[in-house]
Amino acid sequence: MENQYIPGEVEAKWQEFWAQNESYRAEVLADKPKYYLLEMFPYPSGRIHMGHVRNYAIGDVVARFKRLQGCNVLHPMGWDAFGMPAENAAIEHGTHPGKWTYENIDSMRVQLKRIGLSYDWSREFATCDLDYYRWEQLIFLKMYEKGLAYKKTSNVNWCEDCQTVLANEQVEDGCCWRCHNQVIQKELDQWFFRITRYADELLDETWNLKGWPEKVLAMQRNWIGKSHGCEIEFVVKDSAAKVKVFTTRADTLFGATFMSLAPEHPLVDSLVSAQQRTEVEAFIAEVSRQDKLDRTSGELEKKGVFTGSYCINPLTGEELPVFLANFVLMDYGTGAVMAVPAHDQRDFEFAHKYQLPIRVVIQPEGASLTADALEEAMTGSGLLINSGKFDGISNEAAKEKIASFLDERNQGHMTVNYRLRDWGVSRQRYWGTPIPIIYCDSCGAVPVPEKDLPVKLPMDVEITGEGGSPLARHEAFLNVDCPTCGSPARRESDTFDTFVESSWYFARYACPQYAQAPLDTDEANYWMSVDQYIGGIEHAVMHLLYARFFTKVLRDLGMIEASEPFTNLLTQGMVCKETQRCAEHGWLYPEQVEEGKCTGCGKPVEIGRTEKMSKSKKNVVDPNELIANYGADTARLFSLFAAPPEKDLEWNEQGVEGCYRFLGRVWRAVHDNLDLLGSKADVAGLVGTTSELRRKTHQTIRKVSEDVDGRFHFNTAISSVMELVNAIYACDRKQESPEVLREAIESVVRLLSPFVPHICEELWQRLGYEGGIEKHGWPTWEDAALLTTEIELVIQVNGKVRGKVRVAADADNSVLEQAALSEANVVRFVAGKQVCKVICVPGRLINIVVSG
Repeated sequence: MENQYIPGEVEAKWQEFWAQNESYRAEVLADKPKYYLLEMFPYPSGRIHMGHVRNYAIGDVVARFKRLQGCNVLHPMGWDAFGMPAENAAIEHGTHPGKWTYENIDSMRVQLKRIGLSYDWSREFATCDLDYYRWEQLIFLKMYEKGLAYKKTSNVNWCEDCQTVLANEQVEDGCCWRCHNQVIQKELDQWFFRITRYADELLDETWNLKGWPEKVLAMQRNWIGKSHGCEIEFVVKDSAAKVKVFTTRADTLFGATFMSLAPEHPLVDSLVSAQQRTEVEAFIAEVSRQDKLDRTSGELEKKGVFTGSYCINPLTGEELPVFLANFVLMDYGTGAVMAVPAHDQRDFEFAHKYQLPIRVVIQPEGASLTADALEEAMTGSGLLINSGKFDGISNEAAKEKIASFLDERNQGHMTVNYRLRDWGVSRQRYWGTPIPIIYCDSCGAVPVPEKDLPVKLPMDVEITGEGGSPLARHEAFLNVDCPTCGSPARRESDTFDTFVESSWYFARYACPQYAQAPLDTDEANYWMSVDQYIGGIEHAVMHLLYARFFTKVLRDLGMIEASEPFTNLLTQGMVCKETQRCAEHGWLYPEQVEEGKCTGCGKPVEIGRTEKMSKSKKNVVDPNELIANYGADTARLFSLFAAPPEKDLEWNEQGVEGCYRFLGRVWRAVHDNLDLLGSKADVAGLVGTTSELRRKTHQTIRKVSEDVDGRFHFNTAISSVMELVNAIYACDRKQESPEVLREAIESVVRLLSPFVPHICEELWQRLGYEGGIEKHGWPTWEDAALLTTEIELVIQVNGKVRGKVRVAADADNSVLEQAALSEANVVRFVAGKQVCKVICVPGRLINIVVSG
């Protein structure tokens, strides 16, 4: 290797050094401030992608920087290993999900280590490890005891292809987030976690999460969806049944002209008349295939069907026809909406479509609205009309007055509603954590005794992808004795949603080998909360909300003190690359395009927009090839330099080449100057020394320190180091003080070490240091070295630039005037002319005004 930069050799050497010395093993230390850095752990798909490289490189910079600052850093890695992809792969390749998963973990571990990430691998675990999910089962039992876990019949999102239930957050555009096939509504018995018990705390604490992006917090607040309003009862005509409605607009009750129900509403079957049943059932089937989010969209075509029944407006006594409507959901309010078409746009469109009456009950002051004149719903404020004794009252005051009137008559009351629903955690899949419940005909649902945990997932199963979970057919697993009465019983065959595993893994990293409980309280309390969490914003209302809920549950179970899992959150952008498409052959790989034409048919290729890298669009870059060609440090540097962490990174081959060339310059800056550098001991004696290079060195130390610490402006930090390298090359190295030159070069190496650790470790050693760069700490700047003692000023003659001059920073105007008039080039322009005056602009320029 000697004087030539060979990335593969350098990186292999230092990766071995870190592994042998357990350089990043974390322990509880009382004499150092702790810092827990964590990136969202990966699913073991088998191969890393550029998104992994970028995400984990971002985290690694922070972890290394904090160690250099003297922190006791925990930076673990593990695997989110349960889930449907493993089952799908087992079906496709004829293997077992466990075998596929662990082989992929072995492969990805090797790939991640090649990137040079400073993980404490001693804490590694996979969520499919028995030693992990056994404790998840115990947590479930504790939640069951507290009433936080329960089972009920519910309409659920069902993927026929995956044969499983999906949470609302796992349905994207009406399709399963995994297989992308259509999702339907199905009624099933399901296990739920009572996340709604924590709705207020989850909402209130969003205002205290100062280190989280506001966009994520806004998404969570919207998902929790707290609103104050009134619950009103509408009696069904000729029936004892009542339809309960939640509304924030009690002021419009006199304007209700029909009722809209969700097709999933439990009263639907009893409300449908014989004449309407066929039409209603067809409508319900149609809506069951629609995405729930689409059903709430303003652009959705409003559709409905009359049930044949009527309900009674409690204030007017009017009979209101009851419709089913595609825009009403059971997931919000009560699943029933009193329709006020004059003052709600959805109701307005629906009323026009089905020729239903419209009644104006709020009149803007100074206006005179009529139903016939309305071109859209009037949703603003005003005074009540057509509202009996409430006429003339402002609509805001009427909300409370009408609610109080209903309360007095036992027809309604003020209440608080949440959009948030309890978390459905049952999945009809094999590869997941078994739910530790036994069903007995005599005793009902019986929790598995703690002494009988874990309920092991059987390995001797056949995965066919048909007929639901194989656990439901596994006799040895299913058939057990009731723990209470000893009678024959059967196990629960559902497994947990994989988001359950990812909702507490970060706490288990604090004590992964602890064998007496889910958490070692002392260790967990030392490390938690996570100081910096890094991952994608797509998890805002799934993983990130569930993790917050679970942390509060663990706190209330006495397992941990922390109330929030993550103090700071960084949501990194995606890695994108332009796409190439042939009209005949579809998406093309780069090697399938030559001179702008498809190699398959010779037709011109359409260069598409830059999009997220994906296999389907064939615009992926294999990190393994990138590392093989350029080295891990180049891959890291490009992913950190090309864009700020929170922005999307656009792939650029020239950018990769540029990063590789820059590292070559850094390498040569050390080796080409070794014979000129002063000794290590001499650098400490530079305090008070000034020179342009030393000033640039300390300016760079300050800039990089400020950019990295909390701001995560990695791209501008790297750019500053590049400028310092340019300054080193530009200085007269034979005239420059050897100690100043060494300080500048050492600073480059130290400042770059969190970004490109392999090359920096090697260069640090070649500069004469042993034992690794981190033990030498982060460089600090000297304020005195930042002061400018000499400045360069522009000289103008009659407003035109004619020269430059260097002067002392504190020089007075007489010195500046003399220096300007003595400058050689300026002398030519003032010779034989009269100097009228000299204008000095401190720190900027000198303008000589001449005549003649």
